[in-house]
Amino acid sequence: MQQLTVFWDDRVLRHDTGTALHEAPESPWIGSPLPHTEGPERLVAMHDVLRNGPLGEAVHWAGGRLATEEELRWAHSPRYIEQVRALCETGGWATGTTRAGAGSYEPLLAAAGTALEAAAAVVEGRSRFGYALIRPPGHHAQPEQADGYCFFNHGALAAEYALRSGMERVLIVDWDVHHGNGTQEIFYDRADVLTVSLHMNHGPWGPAHPQTGYVDETGNGAGAGRNVNIPLPLGAGDAGYTGAFDRIVAPLAQEYRPDLIIASSGQDASAFDPNGRHNLTMAGFRGLGERVAALAAELCGGRAVLVQEGGYNPSYAPYCLLATLEGLLGAPATADPLAYVPDQTLGLEEAFDAVREAQRPWWPAL
Repeated sequence: MQQLTVFWDDRVLRHDTGTALHEAPESPWIGSPLPHTEGPERLVAMHDVLRNGPLGEAVHWAGGRLATEEELRWAHSPRYIEQVRALCETGGWATGTTRAGAGSYEPLLAAAGTALEAAAAVVEGRSRFGYALIRPPGHHAQPEQADGYCFFNHGALAAEYALRSGMERVLIVDWDVHHGNGTQEIFYDRADVLTVSLHMNHGPWGPAHPQTGYVDETGNGAGAGRNVNIPLPLGAGDAGYTGAFDRIVAPLAQEYRPDLIIASSGQDASAFDPNGRHNLTMAGFRGLGERVAALAAELCGGRAVLVQEGGYNPSYAPYCLLATLEGLLGAPATADPLAYVPDQTLGLEEAFDAVREAQRPWWPAL
């Protein structure tokens, strides 16, 4: 069995997000517009750091594949899939931030299929940890709505693969800096997937993202108590994220007893990310990797699947991914090449208390 397999498909680089004003249509006042924030450069840099850096000998590489539309229907409606296909024939904006190019459909299928390959390798016992190094991110994609650069929900598809392979319970823990609203929406009425999102307290951001990410979104019907939001004050940093994991995520996981852990792994909570600035450093990301590995060893036979989400500083995000995987593997820590930004811990205790109080009817361990 491989210890860590990173799944990679060059076709995801051909998803063309074009030029933009950060993530919005380009400004007529700027003569040399920059690439859209969610461009291929960030993923190439992550690939290079893993290939050429200190984990080069530890990482096994494997290819991806195209998802089928039947597989996409595990998380998305046929009508929505057809809408995405049609958009990709000409290219255009699905939302005010979310753009596809002409020809993006195959790269989107490659991203989804590569996440499914990572899940299959772990579920089938070929690798202890599987990492889908893909773009665009997926955790904002709802059953019938693109959002936040996302078209298909890769973490949700990986969870469905596990459940359809005979597993009974899956934990999805999402530490991208933004609320995993799409994953929440897909599983909100279900008990077989426990969704936990750690994110900055940004609230809803329009018709494409009506979910608030607040603590009172706890699930519905059979899924009551199976959706856990942990909105953190801006700048919460390493202490906020590792503290939330220790005091909320781990007790929930130990009570839920999942058969598999899936992590929606974004690096946009870093201290230097243009989309987050939540002050995480490499040490914080390493701590998240360590904690996933420990919970997986305790609860899931050591198995975990990680799916790439955000991370938009092409210089620092790759180092944060490296630190995550060093923590996952228990490898020596690479020195942080950038300056340390102190955690802003004001309000953390109140944030943790609010989550515990909202979830206490279903999780006495909190």
